[in-house]
Amino acid sequence: MHGYALLNTFLTTAVFASRFASINALPYTFIVVETWACRMSFCCTPTGAPDELADWLHECAVRTVAMESTGVYWIPLYQILETRGFQVFLVNAQHVKNVPGRKSDVSDCQWIQYLHSVGLLKASFRPPDEICVIRLLWRHRESLVQMAAEHTMHMQKALSEMNLQLHHVLREITGMSGLKILDAILAGERDPMKLASLCNWRVRSPRETVAKSLEGDYRPEHLFALRQSLVGYRFYQTLISEVDQELELKIRKLPRATGGSEQMPPRTKACIYQRAGNEPAFDLKAELFRIAGVDLTDVPGISTITAHTIVMEVEPDVSRFRNASAFASWLGLCPEKQVSGGKVLYTRSRKVKNRAAIALRLGAHYLYRAKNYLGEFHRRMKWRLGAPEAVTATAHKLARIVYHMLSTKEPYSENVLVQCDRQASTRAEMRLRRQAANLGFQLTLAPELDS
Repeated sequence: MHGYALLNTFLTTAVFASRFASINALPYTFIVVETWACRMSFCCTPTGAPDELADWLHECAVRTVAMESTGVYWIPLYQILETRGFQVFLVNAQHVKNVPGRKSDVSDCQWIQYLHSVGLLKASFRPPDEICVIRLLWRHRESLVQMAAEHTMHMQKALSEMNLQLHHVLREITGMSGLKILDAILAGERDPMKLASLCNWRVRSPRETVAKSLEGDYRPEHLFALRQSLVGYRFYQTLISEVDQELELKIRKLPRATGGSEQMPPRTKACIYQRAGNEPAFDLKAELFRIAGVDLTDVPGISTITAHTIVMEVEPDVSRFRNASAFASWLGLCPEKQVSGGKVLYTRSRKVKNRAAIALRLGAHYLYRAKNYLGEFHRRMKWRLGAPEAVTATAHKLARIVYHMLSTKEPYSENVLVQCDRQASTRAEMRLRRQAANLGFQLTLAPELDS
């Protein structure tokens, strides 16, 4: 049976309105499924509705499905159809929205079906299922970290309202010393010297200074807010530790990368590696090296958390991207040139909500004062283009480095970047010499001036 089906998944009873037409030019059936973010009734349908839909599609001899990605309501249907063996195309809604006269759901489905049948729709990038599982857990962990940070700010606010300037003498009020002092305060201790004596020996602030910062107005309402905020912070820390255990189990199931070295190469960064406060409890750096085959944390500006975000958003195998330019374009880190009638309308980078691109931009931002090649590149771009464009340009450079490392399994080396700059300077010199020769001039090197 050759034809196409128009499915509207917003109906409360999951009734599928179908319409068949002859498509003699195609050897198999195309089907379009459209889910709308503004209609939540599909999520309230019976549990077996997606399975019944998959069975019905099998009866209709459907092999490929095109879905418009709106919100998160496409995810359960996408996963079920992919598990049942369908080739699912997740289509960007922006690619088909600029069409007049497509105001109803059925007519919009018809238009998407036609575009898909003639091969004009491109599937969006989606990692394999095992990577998606870890990515979901990591995104959930990020939300828990943000919620814990909100309770930390509430604790600091309560301390400031009691004129307790603990954050001026301790780097973190949620560290070992800070939590001991907060527990003692909530237990009823008010002696500043006794509270200051609870500090760890690694605290550099003098104990007299710490005691001075703990002289304040201990009002009951502020102590109540402090107690609740501390309980909330510890609750989210417990949830984060549970997510870390689940992450460790899922990451250990990923296979080792092929083509990479068995042992981690020596670190080339000048700074000593220190585990960040929000890193998982297990050795995340070693696991990333095992599944990626290279040490991405050796690149300036890329920490362990940044490397994990990039790998889980992209997956270790970057062969789905044609080259580094396509990878940077998918991240939205290169200019998008729009020309109409010979006139350039737009040359800025696309606005994308990509977590890997955000992580690369944050890494590029912290390279401004770095004393290495990427730091010099960032400062040079800031002088030429400005601060925002310099961050984008440096993030683009980092994206190309990450793509090269993941595709070739070669460790990071600044000598390659320096050699590329020298080759670019040589090409620029040869270009200038050719231009001067065409104009009848001859370039000569200027003599070096004595200092």
